[in-house]
Amino acid sequence: MKAKKISELGIGTWYLGEGSEIKTAEEITAMKYALDRGINMIDTAEMYGNGLAEELVGKVIKDYKREDILLTSKFYPHNASKGDMRQSLEASLKRLQTDYLDTYMLHWRSDEPLEETVAGLNELQQEGLIRHWGVSNFDVDDMKELLAVEGGDKVAANEVLYNIESRGIEYDLMPFQKEKDIALVGYSPFGSGFGDSIAITNNLKEIAETHQATPHQILLAWVIRDHNLITIPKAAKVGHMQENIAASDIVLSPDELAVLDQDYPAPDRKMILKVI
Repeated sequence: MKAKKISELGIGTWYLGEGSEIKTAEEITAMKYALDRGINMIDTAEMYGNGLAEELVGKVIKDYKREDILLTSKFYPHNASKGDMRQSLEASLKRLQTDYLDTYMLHWRSDEPLEETVAGLNELQQEGLIRHWGVSNFDVDDMKELLAVEGGDKVAANEVLYNIESRGIEYDLMPFQKEKDIALVGYSPFGSGFGDSIAITNNLKEIAETHQATPHQILLAWVIRDHNLITIPKAAKVGHMQENIAASDIVLSPDELAVLDQDYPAPDRKMILKVI
């Protein structure tokens, strides 16, 4: 993921492409709005809508120069063998209307030996079908195991949950990946919205008012405050995409960050990696 400069704000696609034609048209317009304003990373997966999200992305990127977009997709753990992985990739490429991925990720740990998965990914990379490969939902022990596998040191990125309430990776995974120069992608900056949405405190509301912003914009500004990761919020409408992009210009003061730390404490011990 280092060949091109990547925007720290990406485009998430979970649950996109699954609605009516009108809703899908809104989603396409929102994604194009982002691409037209310098957001160049799109994250999707074969799991999302059983390929519907990839089909949506394909409809979007066909109107742009492929080399201007950094495209990531992920494959199911049950497709982590060499043969199944190749078939999954071929199906994803067809849905995405492209002949390569910038990054291909194992969506979460598989029962397949890591040696088999890594070998398959490196073969796909050597053939030019993928530029880079990575993993998702790997904790520190998983990453250490991966790096110990032959060819595992070619891992480019790890995608995990990260938001103001789910900060466990700050204790160990984040510094580990920084030390190893492995890109960090954080998903669900607002929580998933399915039973675990982030609680909005009064302090957060006051900070938002100070910046003439919404609480969600402050949540997003907080995630990218140190400019050390890529975050992939989903936006199904242009208005939401506008808000997300505007959030990248919000700079939180040390005092504001300290207040937020009181409401949403940083981890002081190892936390189990949460997966949603």
